[in-house]
Amino acid sequence: MSRARLIACVLLPFAAGYFLSYLFRSINAVIAADLMTELGISAADLGMLTAVYFLVFGAVQLPLGALLDRLGPGFVQSVLMLVAAVGALVFASSSSFAGLVAGRAMIGIGVAVALMAGIKAIVMWFPPERLAFVTGWLVTLGALGALAATGPAELAVQAIGWRGLFMALAGLSALTALLVLLAVPEQTVATTAQRNIAGYSVVYRDPRFWRVAPLAALGVAASWSLQGLWAAPWLHDVEGLERTAIVHHLGVMAAALCAGALLLGAAADWLRRAGVRTESLLLATFGLSMLAQTALVLRWPIPTLVPWTIIAAAGAATVLTYALMGAYFPKSMSGRANGALNLLHVSAAFLLQSGTGFVIAQWPQVEGAYPAEAHRVAMAIPLALQVCAAAWFAMPLRQPGGRRVPPRSASSVMLPSASARALTWRQQAQAIHRRSILWRRTAIASMSLTMVLAVAFVFSGSRSGVEASPAASASAHVGVPAPLWITRQPTFGPSRLHHNMQGD
Repeated sequence: MSRARLIACVLLPFAAGYFLSYLFRSINAVIAADLMTELGISAADLGMLTAVYFLVFGAVQLPLGALLDRLGPGFVQSVLMLVAAVGALVFASSSSFAGLVAGRAMIGIGVAVALMAGIKAIVMWFPPERLAFVTGWLVTLGALGALAATGPAELAVQAIGWRGLFMALAGLSALTALLVLLAVPEQTVATTAQRNIAGYSVVYRDPRFWRVAPLAALGVAASWSLQGLWAAPWLHDVEGLERTAIVHHLGVMAAALCAGALLLGAAADWLRRAGVRTESLLLATFGLSMLAQTALVLRWPIPTLVPWTIIAAAGAATVLTYALMGAYFPKSMSGRANGALNLLHVSAAFLLQSGTGFVIAQWPQVEGAYPAEAHRVAMAIPLALQVCAAAWFAMPLRQPGGRRVPPRSASSVMLPSASARALTWRQQAQAIHRRSILWRRTAIASMSLTMVLAVAFVFSGSRSGVEASPAASASAHVGVPAPLWITRQPTFGPSRLHHNMQGD
C-alpha cells in the first residue's frame, strides 16, 4: 500500500476519532460557565462531572483493548463512535446533573479507544521503524481537538449554545464512524492468522511495564487534568486573569500540545538513530513538566504562559509511552499492551481531576473565587507523586535475584504455544463474512443516526434564535451566581448584551 493511501485510509480516519476524543475531554473548561450557572454545582461537582469521563474511559480499556486485537481497529472504532454520538445527544438534552453524568459516561465509552485504535492501525500497516514518528502525527492531529475546545468552541457556544454544540458533536461522531467504516482497509489474512490468545498477564508480568507505568500515568494525568479543567480556575483565582485572557492561555496550551506531539515523535525517531533511548527522552519530558509545576506552586517570577505551555506539551508524551509499548511487545499484543497502559493513564487522570476539586473545595469561596493557597496545595500533591515516580523510573531495572534485566525486543516476548496456531482458511472466510455483515449493519445505523442528528440540529438552531439564554434563565430560578472566572462577558453578541441589560 502506498504512503499516500496509508495516510488517507489509515492515519486520517483514526485521527478524526482521536480529534473528537480530545475535544470531548477538554470541552468542559469552556462550557463550565453554563453548567455551573444552570445547575448551581460546586467545584467538587464540576470536577466529578468532568472526571467521570476518565472513570468509564479507564473501566473499558482492558476489554476493548482485547477486542482491538481480536476484531481489528476499524470495526471497533466505528461502533464505539456511534456510542459517543448517542452520549453527546444525551448530554445535550439533559436538564439534571445525573443526566449530564450519564451522557458524559457514554461519551467516555465511545471514545475510550480512539487513540488505541489508531495506534493499533499504525502498528498493523506502517513500517515498524516509523512507529514513533507516525504516532506523533496521530497525536498531533488529534490534539487539535484540544485547540478546537478553546476559541472555536467558545464562538460555537455563543452562536448556538452548549446544547447545540453537543448536538453538532453528536453528528460529527456519527460521520466519523461512517468514515472509518468506509475508508479503513480490511485486515489482511496474514495479520488475522497472527492473532494470539495471550492474556494481559504477559503485559503485567513484564518488569519493564511497571518501570514506565507510574511515571507515564502520573505525568500524563497531571497534564490532562490541568489542561482539561483546572488550568482555567487557576488562571482566574491565582493569576487574576479575565475570561478573554484565560481563553487565550488555553488556546496557546492546546497549540503547545499539538506541537509537542509532533516534536516528540520526530525527536524520538531522530534520537533513536543517534543511539539515544526513548526512555531518556521520556524522563526529560516529564522532568521539564515537573519543573514547570514547581514554578507555579512556588510562584516563581516568570511569565505565566511559560510553565502552562510546558505542562500542556508534556501531555503529548503518550507518543513516547505507546512507542515503548510497541518496542516491548509484539504486534499481535499491541492493543492489549497499550490498553493496559492507557488504563493507568485515564485512571490517574480521574483521580487527579476529581481529587483536585475535592482539595480545592476544602477552602471557602471568597467573592466567587477560591484562594490561591487551595490551588497551590492541590497542585503540590500530584507533583510530589510525580517526583517519586521519576525516581523509580531512573533506578536500574533488576530481577528479583539482583541481576539487571537486559533489553529485549518485541520478538523476544514468549507467548503461549496455542497462540501460534493459525486459523484455517475456512475459519478465516467465515470470520470475514461475519465481519462484513456487521460492517454493513454499522453503516446503515450510522447513516440513519446521522440523518436524525441533522434534522435535530437544524431544529435546535432554529429555536436558539428565539429562546432566552438557558444559563441566564436558570440562574434566575436557582439563585446561584456563577463564579467570576467563568462569568461570560456581555460583549460576545447582541443577544447576551440584551439579557445582561435586562438583568441590570
